Amino acid sequence: MPLAPLLSLAVGAFGLGTTEFVMMGLLPNVADDLHISIPTAGHLVSAYALGVVVGAPLLAAVTAKMPRRKVLIGLMALFVAGNALSAFAPDYHWLLAARLLSGLPHGAFFGVGAVVATGLVAPERKARSVSLMFLGLTVANIAGVPVATLMGQHLGWRATFLGVSAIGLAAIASLALLLPHDHAHAPAAGLRGELTALRSLPVWLALGTTVAGFGALFSAYSYITPMLTDSAGYADSRVTVLLALFGVGATVGNLLGGRLADHSLRGTLFGGLTALAAVLALFPLLMTTQWTAALAVLLLGTAAFVTGSPLQLMVMEKASAAPSLASSANQAAFNLANAGGALVGGLALAAGFGATSPALAGAALAVLGLGVAAFAYTVDRRRAVPTTHVSRLVATHVPERQEAARR
Repeated sequence: MPLAPLLSLAVGAFGLGTTEFVMMGLLPNVADDLHISIPTAGHLVSAYALGVVVGAPLLAAVTAKMPRRKVLIGLMALFVAGNALSAFAPDYHWLLAARLLSGLPHGAFFGVGAVVATGLVAPERKARSVSLMFLGLTVANIAGVPVATLMGQHLGWRATFLGVSAIGLAAIASLALLLPHDHAHAPAAGLRGELTALRSLPVWLALGTTVAGFGALFSAYSYITPMLTDSAGYADSRVTVLLALFGVGATVGNLLGGRLADHSLRGTLFGGLTALAAVLALFPLLMTTQWTAALAVLLLGTAAFVTGSPLQLMVMEKASAAPSLASSANQAAFNLANAGGALVGGLALAAGFGATSPALAGAALAVLGLGVAAFAYTVDRRRAVPTTHVSRLVATHVPERQEAARR
């Protein structure tokens, strides 16, 4: 495995993961400083997610004919600019716009980065290469977000965004120094080829699996704090440590999923979604004691992120002729899952089904993801049958034609 260039991609992923999730911990600080309510400050989280959904396909399409190495460096430069503007935003509306700008390069970076990562390795190690890039995202939940949150609480929230900008500059330097030119050349397909790839039904089924599968995760994770405090009896001060435990599970699941997917892509995907459904279904039982609740948080991160690399790789394989746009669209699907999962979990809570009901709703979404993945498998098999049948007919009749020609 070429660790140096993959590390440069992971550094960028670390910065993106940190700035995406750190706002959740800084909402009270930002609200107090800008004299707005916490619900209003919560729109800053939504603005970033909206930037990801819009920017992922848009920037991937605009940069379709550009060398991918330059694209990645340019995306990180846009990321640095967005976070620097966040640090110096004079009021709430400027900060809202800066957060939207910060989110624009997120999905495109992961999408194009995944294409570059798989091009650096042998075919049998593609999933592992993607998981190593995603390692930056999962480690951000262990170290980046807690440290950035503490920085914001003690030095002010503006210092946090300056720190994240510094991570972005480090990512630009590492990409420029470590990412080889010959493995990040301009794609031959161009914009038209990229758009054509999105017409494929298997691509959309893979994206649908991402929305349902990660929607299951966010249905529960969006409301993990009230589960831990109201059901398991944890104090508010200990929730941050438990969220870091989720990051540990996500890191383990990410690396495990990458290794397993190189042996069996669909097997890993089906197994991960089944495990996720089972863990979420057991949440009402696991949240009854503190030690089992901690175990539930760890298992949730592991089961969910086992599917990360397989889903990314599956989308890329279904759009193999022009994977950049489809790969970036998968990141947009991930953020749609974030918003949709939180909505589904909130509806379960609002219906009065109890503090752990978002997890049960997530289990239903995981089963839905399994159904979409199974349907995608059926579609692939049906498309493969005519090809196999035709090849057999050709193999059967060619000797007969050759014999007739000789006669």
